[in-house]
Amino acid sequence: MTQDKAKCSTCKDKNTGQCNPEKCSEPAVLPLNEASDIKRVVAVMSGKGGVGKSSVSALLAVALARRGHQVGILDADITGPSIPKLFGVIDRPEQFNKFILPARTITGIRMMSLNLLLPREDDPVIWRGPILSGAVKQFWTDVAWGKLDYLIVDMPPGTGDVPLTVMQSLPLDGLLVVSSPQDLSMMVVRKAIKMARLINVPILGLVENMSYLLCPHCGEKVYLFGSSHVGEAARENNLPLLAVLPIDPNLTELGDAGLIENYNGPSMQNIEPLVEVLEKTLNKKTIKEREGA
Repeated sequence: MTQDKAKCSTCKDKNTGQCNPEKCSEPAVLPLNEASDIKRVVAVMSGKGGVGKSSVSALLAVALARRGHQVGILDADITGPSIPKLFGVIDRPEQFNKFILPARTITGIRMMSLNLLLPREDDPVIWRGPILSGAVKQFWTDVAWGKLDYLIVDMPPGTGDVPLTVMQSLPLDGLLVVSSPQDLSMMVVRKAIKMARLINVPILGLVENMSYLLCPHCGEKVYLFGSSHVGEAARENNLPLLAVLPIDPNLTELGDAGLIENYNGPSMQNIEPLVEVLEKTLNKKTIKEREGA
């Protein structure tokens, strides 16, 4: 598929016969490479840092894999990558012909992250926006993902260059927006929602993370950050609230130890309805079917 056809596939005039690739102002969606066959691409975005977006991405990937799906994670948070740490992956990706082979977790989840290419995991990535965006594109064009049912894209916080690149350059089937209960978080999350809608990226729904803490003695819910504002934001924006996840020290411990695939606590139970929604909502043409249309 040529870049011109890729550009036409996202053009507002693609069905009118008036699309001119040479003059089209719409950005091109990057086509799949010949070493990848990905059915669904779902991005996880927060708009604000510190809300546990990477943990949600990891839990979602683990839950999908447990249902028998082939899953990959593209770590687009280039300057703050935490996906390899959560899964305990340290192996450097290997080169095969012109492609890079993604690393694999214990349960077979495929993964690509810049942290796997650094000499040391705590080395900083001091790059400007265009280089960061270029790295994300290469994770799509240069990685041999193989056959995947779902590719989860863990986005960086904010509405800058990299989130814009993901939304415009990758064939997203949908976007999940993660927040924590505070009104401050929701103010920033509303920016992410507006950004997605301006770029015409479908938003599947909201996820509230760190909503409450279960008392280990009596099981009562303790709302450490006060009352939630996510439901209000969901109603305002006509979006479903797909999952409400608690603070779970066990999840934190397993993530720090690189053993998130062993987690079976309340957050995993609460994310199951989200997985079911993904399986039902994304019942449409695959990427290759759309490219051939």
